[in-house]
Amino acid sequence: MTAQTPPTPPFRDPHLPFAKRIDDLLARLTLDEKVAFLHQYAPAVERLGVAAFRTGQEALHGVAWMGPATVFPQAVGLGATWNEDLVRRVGDAVSKEVRAMRARDDRVGLNVWAPTVNLLRHPLWGRNEEGYSEDPKLTSAIATAYTRGLRGDHPTYWRTAPVLKHWLAHNNETGRDISSSSVRPRVLHEYDLRAFRETVEAGAVAGVMPAYNLVNGRPNHVSPYLRKHLRTWTDEDLLVCSDAGAPSNLVDSEHYFDTHEEATAASLLSGVDSFTDHGTDGSTIVARVQGALDQGLLTEADLDAAVRRQLSVRFRLGEFDPAHDPHTDTKDFDTPAHRALAQEAAEQAVVLLKNDDDLLPLAHDTRLAVVGLLADECKLDWYSGTLIHRSTPLEGLYEQFGAERVEFAEGVDRIRLRTSQGAFLHVPSADVPDEVRGAEGALDPALLAGRTDLPPLTADDTGTELALVDWGEGVLTLRAPDGRYLSVAEDGYVRASADQPGGWVVQETFRLEPHENGHLLLHIGTGRHVSVAADGVKVAEEGAEVFELLVAERGEDAVTRVAQAADVVLVVAGNDPHINGRETEDRTTLHLPAHQQRLLRAARAANPKTALALVSAYPYTVDPADLPAILWTAHGGQAAGTALARVLAGEVSPAGRLPQTWYAADTDLPDLLDYDVIGGRQTYLYFEGTPLFPFGHGLSYATFSYGDLAARVELDAVHVQFTVTNTGDVTADEVAQLYTHVADPSVPRPRRELVAHRRVTLAPGERAELDFRLPLSAFEFWDVARGGHRLEPGAYDLLVGASSEDIRLRTTVTLTGEPAAPRPVLQHGLDAADFDEQSGGEIVDRTKTAGDALTPVQGGTAELTYRHCDFGSGVTEVTVEVTGEGVVELSLDGGPALAQLALSAPTSGPYDYTTLGAGIVAEGVHDVHLKLRGPLRLAHVGFSG
Repeated sequence: MTAQTPPTPPFRDPHLPFAKRIDDLLARLTLDEKVAFLHQYAPAVERLGVAAFRTGQEALHGVAWMGPATVFPQAVGLGATWNEDLVRRVGDAVSKEVRAMRARDDRVGLNVWAPTVNLLRHPLWGRNEEGYSEDPKLTSAIATAYTRGLRGDHPTYWRTAPVLKHWLAHNNETGRDISSSSVRPRVLHEYDLRAFRETVEAGAVAGVMPAYNLVNGRPNHVSPYLRKHLRTWTDEDLLVCSDAGAPSNLVDSEHYFDTHEEATAASLLSGVDSFTDHGTDGSTIVARVQGALDQGLLTEADLDAAVRRQLSVRFRLGEFDPAHDPHTDTKDFDTPAHRALAQEAAEQAVVLLKNDDDLLPLAHDTRLAVVGLLADECKLDWYSGTLIHRSTPLEGLYEQFGAERVEFAEGVDRIRLRTSQGAFLHVPSADVPDEVRGAEGALDPALLAGRTDLPPLTADDTGTELALVDWGEGVLTLRAPDGRYLSVAEDGYVRASADQPGGWVVQETFRLEPHENGHLLLHIGTGRHVSVAADGVKVAEEGAEVFELLVAERGEDAVTRVAQAADVVLVVAGNDPHINGRETEDRTTLHLPAHQQRLLRAARAANPKTALALVSAYPYTVDPADLPAILWTAHGGQAAGTALARVLAGEVSPAGRLPQTWYAADTDLPDLLDYDVIGGRQTYLYFEGTPLFPFGHGLSYATFSYGDLAARVELDAVHVQFTVTNTGDVTADEVAQLYTHVADPSVPRPRRELVAHRRVTLAPGERAELDFRLPLSAFEFWDVARGGHRLEPGAYDLLVGASSEDIRLRTTVTLTGEPAAPRPVLQHGLDAADFDEQSGGEIVDRTKTAGDALTPVQGGTAELTYRHCDFGSGVTEVTVEVTGEGVVELSLDGGPALAQLALSAPTSGPYDYTTLGAGIVAEGVHDVHLKLRGPLRLAHVGFSG
């Protein structure tokens, strides 16, 4: 007899639909196996031949954390290209490298956590580098392109499964796990949700990641919007992965729930499918889920829903069909095509902000002084891979102009540190191989240890000259002559050991603190001062050394020396992505650090032909008056230096455009935690001041003319056509931008709003005819009176130009929409958050599961206005649903108070609502004004009579 081959289980049958296969596999899993699947590191189920699976592979602008990979420009730089085709190709290359790397290292995951679609509402946000734009339309266009590249083109099997970050209204690192973003309904639907929605609806998104913060008083990890909105935008199963440690925050820092079992159950029921917590150890999450099951907070059916969504992603990735997966043998890694694409992306990201008297491009025989702290750097950020190739602006300019025509001065302060005993800090020589941080890859790079194989610093009679840089706010780095930065490892010793500042907790930054006749040297990473001991220099709780700072050369002196002898000076300034503005740390100012301002002033004083190249993850404010030329580029990845040099030399005409407003002063900015872009007049959409450089701005070495604008209104869309002609003498790209403006809005609407754009390449004299079809939904707004989108009838301006402020053509179309109607307050009353205007209040959670309420900030006074409320033939009573303690005062049309409703005693808790009533007399249509005083929450106002 011969043994029969066991039948293939249905979940292994590639001919069956995924849904039936998932049903089969789900039915075969035990409850314990399902519970284990809910952690980020889902274990293997060996009895079924199901492999282990990890959610989460960082891939924001290249494969991150897993060692060498192609490094593309930062996300904000990709946003500055305004080029969806380019970004799709970048996503395609990144996903191929993910597959190629996974083939040799199974730690590399196929569920990629990218892109970030948080809108760049506030330029001081520490993670500005991770987003694409302040505009939801541009953000969704670029994000859609990137996700399509990451997904691949196969109709069934995905190359990688992209997860969008970070849901929702997340633009602050300060208190990011405890702060609440107060987001009114109009901002929610017209701004924050929109970037996610349009990207998800495009069909190449596998899921989202909730953010650390709260929205309207409720943590994003229990957001009702996941079910109410996100899962209605697509028929695909979307996988919701928690952010790292966020499930524990619900209890530990936010104190939103009393127990982790309650918190875990609430997250799962809200739509979270995979819990990223406690690193690779799933036992804590397993215990919490099991506890929630035991307490009746969850059922097995609740787990099935989450596991089903996980399995859906795994089936789409081809895990169960290796013979049919077209991506299995992908080997494209660091290919010539990927290197060329990295350079193309870096070139397209360069924005020319100013170019008086055509200082740029530089003539080939220019004698050039290249100065600045970023001139010979190729900086990486937290979400970068390890560089295989590297180019700095200086290296690129050497290649373009010849080393003999380029002089360099970095502009560091060269110093020695003398101890109180008269000795100097000394960096011992060491014959050990160089190491690059992260070269071996790590599932959690925050755990990478500093080097201990190098000797610690000592003190001797001569010491070592160190390069000091002040990155702003007194945060310093110190670098040895061999290029290694002073750093502190776990043993507490100070060594010259780091190739760059970096790490989750940066160990390469210091602060000089005045003390007696010298300075203490504080190591910021450990919070300890530097001391000098017999066995070496270390950080310690006691025995802090008092140092005297001896300056051998000021940075501005070196800059002046080379600038005086040059035809043109290029100052390369900007930020280190790991210092003063990064994940966990917001910036405090738009200004360049004082050290770099010194260098810029010195260069300009020595040579009026000084150009400024800003290489940074975010906007700065600078005085452009005395600078004939200014450029900006984000940190451009491996080809950054080559790209910038080619633009400066005229081999490439710059055509990047600003993806966010550059403000002229800190005073132009709202509070970092003010998320009301409408009421706060934020972003180019509403800002009424004069920006330093406007949204969409960017110059070219060519000139362009616009003409032949035509628009016609169709049944469900507006069709717009116009032409763009290159009137210059070089081939160049132009980014044509189309904006709308409501001529006579009934509510505050954007000054102008981007609805379409296109980047085109034109030879001299060449003309392009551009066509755009704008769905009528592009002209809608969220009408709080009806709780939905509405197209307002009337005239709409169509504005065509080269930036949001450089409008070349305009016309007007008239749209037939739905007229405004008064609020039917007799039937529905007023939900507190549906105000038209407010001051002094913030939106909070009505209950822990759903709904909004409004409360005065810090128990003060809030004023709310609800326009055009229809009381019909008359009302005789008003009621309010409130909790807490305080007074609600009602008036009409700004007149005297008609009713005061007071909570005579505080309620027992924030969700313990009570209804108060008072008599009033009102009829017809009026504006309702409410004044809230004290620490109360108002959920709803009703009228009867």
